[in-house]
Amino acid sequence: MAIPERFSNLPDYAFPRLRKLLAGIEPGGDPLILTIGEPRHDMPAFVGPILQDSLADFGKYPANEGTPELLAAISGWLKRRHGLDVAPERIMALNGTREGLFNAGLALSPETKNGQRPAILIPNPFYQVYAVAAAAVGAEPVFVPATAATGHMPRFADLPAEVLDRTTIAYLCSPANPQGAIAGEDYMEDLIALADRHDFLVFSDECYSEIWRDAPPPGALAVATRMGLADRVVMFNSLSKRSNLPGLRSGFAAGGAGQIAQMRRLRSYAGAPLPLPLQRVSAAAWGDEGHVDESRALYQQKYAIADRVLGNVPGYQPVAGGFFLWLPVPESVGDSEDAARKLWAEAGIQVLPGAYLARDGAGGNPGRNFIRVALVAAADQTEAALNRLKNCLYQGG
Repeated sequence: MAIPERFSNLPDYAFPRLRKLLAGIEPGGDPLILTIGEPRHDMPAFVGPILQDSLADFGKYPANEGTPELLAAISGWLKRRHGLDVAPERIMALNGTREGLFNAGLALSPETKNGQRPAILIPNPFYQVYAVAAAAVGAEPVFVPATAATGHMPRFADLPAEVLDRTTIAYLCSPANPQGAIAGEDYMEDLIALADRHDFLVFSDECYSEIWRDAPPPGALAVATRMGLADRVVMFNSLSKRSNLPGLRSGFAAGGAGQIAQMRRLRSYAGAPLPLPLQRVSAAAWGDEGHVDESRALYQQKYAIADRVLGNVPGYQPVAGGFFLWLPVPESVGDSEDAARKLWAEAGIQVLPGAYLARDGAGGNPGRNFIRVALVAAADQTEAALNRLKNCLYQGG
């Protein structure tokens, strides 16, 4: 039996592609894996005791949309962090943001718009679930360049009116994965106004929002609320990066009451609710900022290391938020795959080719000449890895 045509043109996911690329190549040094965005800082100390005290609750079916305690904790965090008053019915617990970013497309993108095939706008480079969501709902994925020329944020307003008028969703990631750029309030205001003018939703992926260099990034739902357009935004966040709990698979979506109601309705049929013990851990995590401050300080230390080691590399851009470096590949090395092979074979450093995080467009693949490097290891390991990377890829700068 044939697979659905709508998924037939999906490339292999980034990490299986990388395994194939590096197959048979022996690492040229003690292996250092800087590919996946998996935080390695300590998880909060309260996780274990809460789980231990909640073991009996694995024997109960959990609340699909989130327990009252968890929804209240998320609401409280939204108030402290963004100054928002968000009622529990405008929040939904998720098994991490990837689930929500996909299923929100199923719940909220109509089959047609203005009598035409809908379009879903995606930054390029991008987090790959955005494209899969577009394919699942039969929408046209419109990949919008997010390069140095655009401040690493997509210029959705530059699209033709014909495309914008059939757009149902625009995905935005700030801080951006993989470039580490932050969308400012002016940018968000312009995007939300554009969404209102052309009648589409903004899905704001903010899972890196608590890792930043100088100041907390603005939130799209807060900006939309100040504009009186809260129903134009669905925001997503999680505990994976903020609280060093990627294995907890715990996140949330928040937005207008109508949008969240539709998402809850679909999830009641097809979703897998977060187990009650994990919801209890999640409520505690959203209620505590001390562990977040400590973790952020460690990332800021690694920002400084990256600036010191790589600051004189042509094209180096300091990270504004998140924990990825988006490093240029020298012409003498080739493209991002060439760089990944070279670093593994000669230095034992594993990075992700930027081409795997983007799609071909009019100007080619915007990730072709970049590699993504995750600053997730300890500071001393990060410094050693970046020095090896610099000596291998940039010949000592």
